[in-house]
Amino acid sequence: MPASTKKKSKSMEILSWAIDLSVIALLIYYFSNPQNQSNFWSAVNSGINSAKSFIEASGVKLAKKKTASIQAASKKENEASLQEPLPPSFVPPPLATAEQLAAEIPGDCIPPEMRDLNEIPEAAKMFYTPEPLAKQTKVRKGKGKALQFSKRKIEGVPFYQVTVDLNDPDSFIVIRLPKKATQANSSSYSAGHELFESFVKEYPSAVQVNGTFFSKDEEERVMGNMVSEGKMLKYSPWENYGTTLSLREGDYPEMVTARAEGKPRFDEHWFSLTCGPRLVKEGEVWLNPELEGFADPHVLGVGPRSAIGFPKSRDRLYLITFLQGLSLKQEAKIMKALGCYEAMNLDGGASKALAHDNKLVMKPGRGLTNVIVVYDSKHKAPPETLASWQAFQESKNQTQGQ
Repeated sequence: MPASTKKKSKSMEILSWAIDLSVIALLIYYFSNPQNQSNFWSAVNSGINSAKSFIEASGVKLAKKKTASIQAASKKENEASLQEPLPPSFVPPPLATAEQLAAEIPGDCIPPEMRDLNEIPEAAKMFYTPEPLAKQTKVRKGKGKALQFSKRKIEGVPFYQVTVDLNDPDSFIVIRLPKKATQANSSSYSAGHELFESFVKEYPSAVQVNGTFFSKDEEERVMGNMVSEGKMLKYSPWENYGTTLSLREGDYPEMVTARAEGKPRFDEHWFSLTCGPRLVKEGEVWLNPELEGFADPHVLGVGPRSAIGFPKSRDRLYLITFLQGLSLKQEAKIMKALGCYEAMNLDGGASKALAHDNKLVMKPGRGLTNVIVVYDSKHKAPPETLASWQAFQESKNQTQGQ
């Protein structure tokens, strides 16, 4: 029979009861004395206080250790940033005077003080010289396909990607403004803003995303010059900030940073949007936000991002909406990894917006002053867009023939 199942003898049981009763009697006797009760509870409190002191002391040591670790990491990061080359300095151009603005001719790309014929060659140096294009034979015929819309992840960063096939006969990219305005907000005109849901409802399309930055004042002026469907939506010869993405004849994409390469020639554009900072140039990360004129910490820091770019083949456009906050450097690295030959940042923050197939995917935190709209085979462009594209191509073909 196992030992655990053996019964205790009668005498052992009596002894066990006697010991228990003795202990109880001693406790009763001890606590019957008020002084002993006081000593006991004092000892308990002392033990609790000692435990608290030990825990607090341990916490202080851990906090000091963590603070020292953070400070060391911050110092290392600062030292690394100091080793990076600073962007070239620049002198911002003077603002136009009232006399110059009064003399400005709408659509004239030459500043008033350089209208003398002898000074035109000097003025021409201010402008970017686009590379000559072979005569375009692109025609919009055949059956198109729906654009590609996907959710991806690179280097652990999730994002939505819209791929626009520029060779597709049904793909068109345009800009839409609030309240069906025909010109973008400027210092002399403003249509205000419009809710993104209203844009989506008003312009059924494959995709809609936020466009460029706009001011927070009453006019809500959009940044830079803007072209859509071959028409100037906003133009001022005095603006030379940021980077411009454009589609030229035959939907040929191009990217120009005014202060690094010269002002774009907007008369060559079917579509153009000025934003930035530039992220990728000729296949390499290129970040010089201060050179481009950016100083807003919301742009230069870490925040919600969206971007646009294209590969070296120039046959596609990528519209990217990131799902987590990024620095410009992180954003640039991902756009390069995505295969972009050229890329620039778009408005983000509370303006970040995305709709696909006429359904909201990401709702912005404020009304918008400009929205990029993409049409495809499933969501056809309106007749006026088709007509303006055809007219633009024909006008450029005639110019080439001269």
